[in-house]
Amino acid sequence: MAQDENLAALGKLAEAVSSGNLAVLDEVFAPNVVDHDPAPNQGPGPDGHKRFFGIAGRFSRPNGDGRSPRANRDRHCHGLYHPRHPSREFAGIAPTGRLITARGMQIARFEDGKIVERWGSSDELGILLKLGAKVSPG
Repeated sequence: MAQDENLAALGKLAEAVSSGNLAVLDEVFAPNVVDHDPAPNQGPGPDGHKRFFGIAGRFSRPNGDGRSPRANRDRHCHGLYHPRHPSREFAGIAPTGRLITARGMQIARFEDGKIVERWGSSDELGILLKLGAKVSPG
């Protein structure tokens, strides 16, 4: 039963991010959630995730493919995303409307149907390059 409850929470997370209804994140993340790989300036707890997803929400449909999520007792992971860069600037790049594929791995540990710990990594450079960012050798 816990696995179904945890997968339902991941579904709520995906819907909240896609719809922009970030208040739902209070139902998904425990008040004392620990993010082991936070984004710059993310901040702690559910409010930190709201801040992050408010920025990431500049991409529409930032959800995974049919191969994810994967579950193992109290941990769940997912990792292939197909977002579209919509009508707002992101990281100094004008809106492109491009549909991109971004690889990453997100692992969540659950207790009582809420995320209490998160680990993750995303191909941020790949995302920027797919949106047309110019990168010069350092």
